[in-house]
Amino acid sequence: MGVFSRFTDIINSNINNLLDKAEDPAKMVRLIIQEMEDTLVEVRSSSAKTLADKKELTRQVSRFEQEAEQWQEKAELALSKDREDLARAALVEKKKCVESAQSLIDELSHVDEHITKLQDEISQLQDKLADAKARQKAIIMREKTASSRLKVKRNIDSDKVNDALSRFDSYERKIDNLEAQVESYDLGSKSLADEIAELEGDEHIDDELAQLKTRMQSNKKTK
Repeated sequence: MGVFSRFTDIINSNINNLLDKAEDPAKMVRLIIQEMEDTLVEVRSSSAKTLADKKELTRQVSRFEQEAEQWQEKAELALSKDREDLARAALVEKKKCVESAQSLIDELSHVDEHITKLQDEISQLQDKLADAKARQKAIIMREKTASSRLKVKRNIDSDKVNDALSRFDSYERKIDNLEAQVESYDLGSKSLADEIAELEGDEHIDDELAQLKTRMQSNKKTK
């Protein structure tokens, strides 16, 4: 069973509502597009047949109009030969041709109206089809994006990733322990730079102590 029950359902349909109600929007939009394309083929085929019928009716009208002119000429010829009876009969035939032509002209008017409606419906269907195809692209893109994100999320939350990260933490702790052991050997031992720095510090203190003694001696003398 199709998505639509008849052509007017497609024209009056709200694709958004159909997709909102669908359990599988991607599948639904594929069905909608397929049915629209099939319907478009049918409508165009019907339109082509109607156009062919119009051409045939137009040819028949032209033929009846030509026959009416011929009967008119025959009526004039008969009357010129004093054959009023034949002229009257010719005019009767002419009248039949004119009436037949007029009947076909009236039918052509209805055919033209039908063709106009068909063209309008085809245009509406093409718009609906373009809308459905655009939405199909959007749905496919969203589906691919969501699938990619889901794959990433699953990888992030997977036990393998968590286990690997835990191992990294363990390795980092081992390296920290190794570095701490190396640093422990350096504790209490002084480098050449450290010893020179200490000498410079002691020299500075000696200078400051000498200056302090000098000031104190000067203060005693002044008293």
